[in-house]
Amino acid sequence: MSLPLKSSTRSASAETLLPGEFSLSRDDFRRISQMIYADAGINLTEGKAALVYARLAKRLRALRMQAFRDYCDLVASPEGADERQEMLTALTTNVTKFFREPHHFEHLKSRILTPLLQRGGRSGRLRLWSAACSTGQEPYSIALTLLTGWPEAAAADVRILASDIDRTVLATAEAGIYSEDQLDGVNVDMRRKFFEPYAGERARWRINDAVRRMVTFRQLNLLEPFPMQGHFQAIFCRNVVIYFDEPTQQEVWRKFLPRLTPEGALYIGHSERVTGPAAEHVRSDGVSTYRLTGDRIR
Repeated sequence: MSLPLKSSTRSASAETLLPGEFSLSRDDFRRISQMIYADAGINLTEGKAALVYARLAKRLRALRMQAFRDYCDLVASPEGADERQEMLTALTTNVTKFFREPHHFEHLKSRILTPLLQRGGRSGRLRLWSAACSTGQEPYSIALTLLTGWPEAAAADVRILASDIDRTVLATAEAGIYSEDQLDGVNVDMRRKFFEPYAGERARWRINDAVRRMVTFRQLNLLEPFPMQGHFQAIFCRNVVIYFDEPTQQEVWRKFLPRLTPEGALYIGHSERVTGPAAEHVRSDGVSTYRLTGDRIR
């Protein structure tokens, strides 16, 4: 059976990539993928077209738009800056939980915190960074790990920087309010010590003020120059660079290493590995955990 020929008057870029309530053309998808790559380093292939359609169709409905072409025109314009942020929020995957990949928190406690305390570091300085904090479970898990091994940490010179590109998830993280289901992984003793019922609502809990004061939340794009000048004993950047292409991954790893102290640790996702020039300066120190091989690189 012969197939009908495509019309010569219609360009390949105008072909419908996904039909539906809103037609998504290859050109629309190309524009969206180029913008999200420029803004966040996220590498979207056409295999992600269904995900893009499902998440952004909600935005088109909210704006009462009729076509992805019009949406692309909006987010590409100066007037569409706020909606471009909404697009980023919609297309960013924020999967997180308390004490996700628990071996990292055990390593933090036994290989970073314990040696610090043994060296008499109770009056010393400790700086940690959650470099893609999402809705906050990761930096709060870091804080809870410190507090279980060092009850006075909340009153010491301890600071946890929690950053993310997405303003929406940062607002959720800073509020520190979680449902009963989201507290999966937090044991009974931790819940009793560090959480309190939120405004009388059943099955909703808030991190107490002492823990929240240990964490500072900031919007930060990992593709841009890092504004901080200090150094960290631990950096968590987990399950983030898997969305970047290889050159971007290598650049992010390269930028992290000068921000580590000589004894610092870099924690990454279970399906990630440090590649490129940075790989020459780190050694494995456990599952998806790296330490510098020598002095801090610059």
